[in-house]
Amino acid sequence: MRTTQIPISVGPSQKRDVRTQFAALCYRIVKDRPQVLLITSRDTGRWVVPKGWPMDGVTPAKAAAAEAWEEAGVEGRVMDFVLGIYSYNKTVQNKVTLPCVVAVFPIKVKRLSDDFPEKGERKRKWFSLKKAAARVNEGELAQIIANFDPTHLR
Repeated sequence: MRTTQIPISVGPSQKRDVRTQFAALCYRIVKDRPQVLLITSRDTGRWVVPKGWPMDGVTPAKAAAAEAWEEAGVEGRVMDFVLGIYSYNKTVQNKVTLPCVVAVFPIKVKRLSDDFPEKGERKRKWFSLKKAAARVNEGELAQIIANFDPTHLR
């Protein structure tokens, strides 16, 4: 049974307290094998998936899709269910570290735009599941990627 996501409401106090993010696992199929798009982070250049904070009035899946567009130029179909959840520590202003929990949504990529908001700030590259899992630093994210099976998605 599937439910439809509803937009969330994020008030000013919640933005300060909530440490939830939404990520996009952007994928395509090449020769019957899935590939995952990774991007580099702006600060350290490590390989990551597009992700960001909740957006007021936007579903979590659509927020993940918006981040995929802004950070990687991804145009595609986002699915409104969570593939998995991972955690990491995000360093923000004044070197404060915030523990974050990230819900990952699949996006089947139809097209990569050459012109997108963070072009020039990041690199993007397609990887096999095995290589993508080996490139990310977060063990839980690596498991989500390694176990990703798009044949079950509609």
